[in-house]
Amino acid sequence: MRIAWAVGEDFRHLDPDLPLLTAAVTAHGIDAHTVVWDDADVDWDGYDLVVVRSCWDYVPRRAEFLAWADAVPRLANPAAVLRWNTDKTYLRALDEAGVAVVPTAWSVRSVDDLPAADEWVVKPTVSAGAADTARWSDPEQAVAHSRRLLDSGRATMAQPYVDAVDTEGETGILLFGGIVSHAFRKGALLGRGDDPRSLPELKEDIGPREPSADQVAFAEHAVRVARELTGQELLYARVDVVTSSDGRPRLMELELTEPSFFLPHTATGAATFADALVARLSG
Repeated sequence: MRIAWAVGEDFRHLDPDLPLLTAAVTAHGIDAHTVVWDDADVDWDGYDLVVVRSCWDYVPRRAEFLAWADAVPRLANPAAVLRWNTDKTYLRALDEAGVAVVPTAWSVRSVDDLPAADEWVVKPTVSAGAADTARWSDPEQAVAHSRRLLDSGRATMAQPYVDAVDTEGETGILLFGGIVSHAFRKGALLGRGDDPRSLPELKEDIGPREPSADQVAFAEHAVRVARELTGQELLYARVDVVTSSDGRPRLMELELTEPSFFLPHTATGAATFADALVARLSG
């Protein structure tokens, strides 16, 4: 069996998951290659499976990225999933299907459109890695941020800032082949937009975490709903969960395109993924 890890040119040596993934699948006798997704000379038909990994350069080239995905015969996650998941309006579909999502207002142009909150996070609906994302305590500045993005042709979203992020952080739960593998904690990343300590000075604070039973059940439910909405099987999924003011889990994001797995923070995650990959190839 031959597989390819699809990566962005600038990230092939920066993804800490890749060496661990390659070692884990090699132990199963799988020949794994790291391949740049937009390399026109690659014969994608020559792989039994192409797995999307660090294609973190897709955001300004989303149409090109999706056209590439449509042309790859055996892709995980499938092109239909990538099309759905690379625009964060998928959160609206999940919310309507019964997944508890952080309240979201779309393409805000006035203060009256903002959800009730003391602080807001504003971002483009097509983005990655907190790019063009900011936290605002002034509603006028939050709206101005949204307007700037809208005026540049980018749809936006605004959400209340979840206070629990500053104390317990986010919980990211990884599922491989629909089975929970491991979880991690991500500390607060965003300073306020008018705070000189905002991005890029604030760095990710990552560590292992044992998710609660409620968080696991929530993640499993979110992934089941995503499978129903897309009609596709999911080799991998990352469910980013926060705790709302009522103590219940809320979905921040469901990462089905190119999420970091944070494998250096788990002793078993790479092997669990390899098992799911083998099952997929054997299915």
